[in-house]
Amino acid sequence: MSSTGTATAPPPSAQRTAEEWVAGFAEGWRAPSGPDAFVAHFRPLLAPDIRLIQPQVPTVVGHRAFAEEFVRPLFALIPDLHGEVERWAAREDGLYIELTLSGTLAGRPLSWRACDRLILRDGMAVERESYFDSLPLLVAVATSPRVWPRYVRLRAARLFNHLTRRTAR
Repeated sequence: MSSTGTATAPPPSAQRTAEEWVAGFAEGWRAPSGPDAFVAHFRPLLAPDIRLIQPQVPTVVGHRAFAEEFVRPLFALIPDLHGEVERWAAREDGLYIELTLSGTLAGRPLSWRACDRLILRDGMAVERESYFDSLPLLVAVATSPRVWPRYVRLRAARLFNHLTRRTAR
């Protein structure tokens, strides 16, 4: 921000980096071909100690946690998950990407909008915080009894991984 409190555009070189990063982000979400391909696509865009913050789940830190605690559980629940970037903006304090995520849960279509705030350093994301209303996802799970066992296993695994990491410190 400038001293007057108004937002200022990032320098042209940072803007190019943001544009390139968003293009890679959009490509990765457009039509992922499973969790392994998704992880392989995003790994070069994420710093090794990436922090991923999102509603309803513990913060995830690092490439391994990104794969095991974020990507695999998400694709286990919604195997055909994909996203479409709607708009984005780069500012001095970060990058903001608005996207719509869609897929099928228990045979029913599901979609929700999210806004990710990212901090880039040297062209890699060091932190991503996602903002979205988790109610549509929770309602879809709650009204799909055949998903309950899978959802409970995924949540239990996430909690176990989170607690294991905390006690290892």
